[in-house]
Amino acid sequence: MTEFVVLRFNATDSAVQWILVDDSGTRQSRVATGSLDQAAGEVGDRAVIVLVPATDVLTTTVHIPVRGAAKLRAALPFALEEDLADDIESLHFAAGKAYASGRLPVAIVAREKMDDWLSRLSAAGITAAKIVSEIYGLASIPGTMSLLVDDDRSLYNDGADAEFVMQGVTPRELLVAVGRLDAAEDEASGESTSSGHLVAFCTAQQETDLSADWSALRQELDSVDVNVLPDGVLPKLAVTIASGKGVNLLQGQYGPTADYVAYFAPWKLAAALLLGFALLLMTARGVDYYRLGEEEAALRAQFTVEYRYHNPGDTREVMDPLRAVASIKRGMGRKTSPQVFLPSLRELGLAVAANSAAQIQLISYRAGIMDIRLTTPDVATLVNIQKAVSASGRFQAAIQSTDQVADKIDGRIRIRESGS
Repeated sequence: MTEFVVLRFNATDSAVQWILVDDSGTRQSRVATGSLDQAAGEVGDRAVIVLVPATDVLTTTVHIPVRGAAKLRAALPFALEEDLADDIESLHFAAGKAYASGRLPVAIVAREKMDDWLSRLSAAGITAAKIVSEIYGLASIPGTMSLLVDDDRSLYNDGADAEFVMQGVTPRELLVAVGRLDAAEDEASGESTSSGHLVAFCTAQQETDLSADWSALRQELDSVDVNVLPDGVLPKLAVTIASGKGVNLLQGQYGPTADYVAYFAPWKLAAALLLGFALLLMTARGVDYYRLGEEEAALRAQFTVEYRYHNPGDTREVMDPLRAVASIKRGMGRKTSPQVFLPSLRELGLAVAANSAAQIQLISYRAGIMDIRLTTPDVATLVNIQKAVSASGRFQAAIQSTDQVADKIDGRIRIRESGS
């Protein structure tokens, strides 16, 4: 179980409220009111969730077929630009998890406000895990309208995608504004043309002050359930937010930065050993390359001396010793290509001698390939000759064809150098 300090900024003054709750939605303390410094004394090692006034944060939903948090944040300002009065460069956009409808909840706030809230928290030594608009503290019930009255503000959601706050209106006026009620009831019939279910939350004083509204709404809606909040609205908002609801404004440039030093601290020794091993390996490789370079230089110098001895008139630098040797051989009339015909004929002779019943009928040789036609008493003898030639390792023999002629096998074998 995780315990949070839920801290609420006041919309009108610098005083704050706070309460302890856990992630199961259970309150662990009474509501306290005071300064941020006093609230900081209650934090300890608990995570802090900050509720900011709903009137300072615009909430809406949007459908953007973009994946990836960074790409989504980049697309949000342009997707909503036409609906905003302020310059998008002065606004901060944050998105939450998609609703069942597929639309994404979006919270928009002035960067100036974000900077002010974070500055006040930093001055008190408080690091927020989340900063969430209090509008998300009103739980959403599918198929039911929810309303929370807090002084002259009314927090509302329709149980689906719509979540917003209105100021200076009564509950009935709010429902008329969102189209859930007619502005005036049909007096002739005395019946309401609207329907729906409403769950409302308010203090005992507001229940009394708005009694006429509650009575009118009970006549116009299918049901109206008014719940009194004896300790104010913060406990109601806090338990909902602590359970995970809401769009966290700490995203993008306001998001947490990774503490790589703390993350890699446990691996410091292992990293140092690995780095030392890598440096040792690189040093050893460097020494090997240096030694091989010295040996190459010595061999090249030795070869140059011998080359100059046999070609005293050639003073050019020898760049390719192998080509130079081949050139010398050609000049002396020696063949530089390896002999193939005689060695392959020798291997064939040994194979036929080991299988004396075979008789060679024809031998042809061209471009390093020897084709042999021979007769054997059976296929097995032909296979033995093929295997014997291939067993040398230098040559590869392959049976090309076999024909039955009387009581003999007329076969053809092709011999070539291995790898050619």
